[in-house]
Amino acid sequence: MVDTTVDIEKKEAQTTEGVEHTRAVKVYHPAVDIVEKAKEIVLTADMPGVDDKSIDVTLEKNVLTIYGKVDLDVPEKYRASYVEYGVGDYRRSFTLSEEIDRQRIEATVKNGVLKLVLPKAEAVKTKKIEVRAA
Repeated sequence: MVDTTVDIEKKEAQTTEGVEHTRAVKVYHPAVDIVEKAKEIVLTADMPGVDDKSIDVTLEKNVLTIYGKVDLDVPEKYRASYVEYGVGDYRRSFTLSEEIDRQRIEATVKNGVLKLVLPKAEAVKTKKIEVRAA
């Protein structure tokens, strides 16, 4: 019997170093899971606090960039006196290979989780070859 359990370790959000930003706010690298399937690659990014109006997904040449803007939600006429939750924006970039069909990329966000579906181009999809008895 094969043991298929995998230990998963919690990873803290990392900030981007050496990059200039136009807003005075921390910018984090969101934690990302990438799963390859037969017909597509699915990328899931944890970006708490973002919604469909505060997130941008861009593709320029071969670079796919995700950016989410998060602001501290403080009611009007109040100020935050103590905050434990690290507030900041999210940015992460990925270089895509020619295997991805750029015209059919889909992005959805729900409860601060961004899901990108990157369909594989027809030329690189796995093809099942029938084997016949001779």
